[in-house]
Amino acid sequence: MASPECFPFAKVGGLSDVVGALAKFLAKAGHDVRVFLPLYGCVKLPENTITYENIEVHLGGHQRICRVWKHKHDGVVYYFIEYQQYFGDSAIYFNGDYNGERFAFFDKAILDVCASFHWIPDVVHCHDWTTGLIPVYLNTVFCNSPLHKIASVFTVHNLEHQGIFSPDILAYAGIPFSEFHAHSLESLNCVNFMKGALYHATKLTTVSPTYAREIQTSTMGYGLDDVLRFKAGDLIGILNGIDDTLWNPETDPNIEAHFSAHNLHGKQLCKRALQHTLGLPLLDVPLIGVISRLYAQKGLDVFMDVLPFIFDKMQVQVVAIGSGEPHWEYRLNELTRCFPDKIKVYIGYNNTLAHQTEAGCDLFMMPSRFEPCGLNQMYSMRYGTLPIVRATGGLLDTVENLNETQESGCGFIFEHLCSDAIYNTVGWACSTYFDRPNLFRKMQVAAMAKDFSWRKSIDKYIEVYHWAMQQRGGF
Repeated sequence: MASPECFPFAKVGGLSDVVGALAKFLAKAGHDVRVFLPLYGCVKLPENTITYENIEVHLGGHQRICRVWKHKHDGVVYYFIEYQQYFGDSAIYFNGDYNGERFAFFDKAILDVCASFHWIPDVVHCHDWTTGLIPVYLNTVFCNSPLHKIASVFTVHNLEHQGIFSPDILAYAGIPFSEFHAHSLESLNCVNFMKGALYHATKLTTVSPTYAREIQTSTMGYGLDDVLRFKAGDLIGILNGIDDTLWNPETDPNIEAHFSAHNLHGKQLCKRALQHTLGLPLLDVPLIGVISRLYAQKGLDVFMDVLPFIFDKMQVQVVAIGSGEPHWEYRLNELTRCFPDKIKVYIGYNNTLAHQTEAGCDLFMMPSRFEPCGLNQMYSMRYGTLPIVRATGGLLDTVENLNETQESGCGFIFEHLCSDAIYNTVGWACSTYFDRPNLFRKMQVAAMAKDFSWRKSIDKYIEVYHWAMQQRGGF
């Protein structure tokens, strides 16, 4: 596994949770799993780490020396690449060509470390654009090396972020300039790490079946839809799972009281505790949770637009946890100032508060413009918190809309991202809460009964790994 972030060591978003859980459950299934991560300044090295000094990394005719730290936990081996010039800062991502240099170094270091350790894995699983040069390296720089037989699987977690840099990055990375063409790394006269990976990887996956179809369209392909249609035979959509050992209302140490689908009493105690902790009135009204990064993809700008009208006409409270674009953080804080008894906001990420929010809320808002998979809607359903979502990507694959005639479903889905759609869907959810409480509880039980564990997805990933190995040849 190659990834810029992995729980519990480095986390910005859902990518961290996915890589951490996928590695752990693959190891539990009996596989030799090793995760490579940069050693950022924010990473606290665990105890019992082994250090490897003076590992050579060869880039564009230059030799650089890094240090590697090894740690084993839950059957997974973690290698932390230490190189202070690029990763000594606590930030995981930067802007500009410097970010390209950082991850070009990281990608080459992973393969040079494998060569130095004389360890040739069957598959290298690359996660998002930051690891996009690894499949390119395997097909070019390492074409006469024993590492050339490694199969590569590249997962698109979010196609919007592609890693686009000046062509000068090729000389730095030591990748032949002959790869600067439209069927490899070139895109609009720039180097595109994501595009290179899509062309060079043995197999491609993305994080939900619906998103795999969506990214092959001009609307959601971000300029790479033609590449993805060309590679459609190697593209598989596999729904992310959740770590149900960490997200379990029956055992979660972070919440006020434990509960299950058979006994929801503890959920009410969690709601009261959350209201008390955040200073909301202890009212029996629908409590809506939001846990999100604050930027355009998430659609929360439209939710914020309509919130004053919701507060004016409906009995509802909102808890929001998130960080991101400063003007959106400001808007959330302004809503708290204007409606102090209706909404409370935590700017940043707090894992304990996130668990308490999933357990204590009645509803969860995810109005995403697009959502490759999404994890919070699955966490929510695990805790009997019914999601309100837009019909896109993994949200459509995981949330079953309420059918009032059949009294089935576990959430509330709207089609178009607009104020009217959000207002009406929140109204629908609130009327179900107040007017049909037995149906609302039935939906909670149905949501909690869904299996979003990694067990199903692990089998599909193992199948893809075998396909990739067979296609690479010699296995």
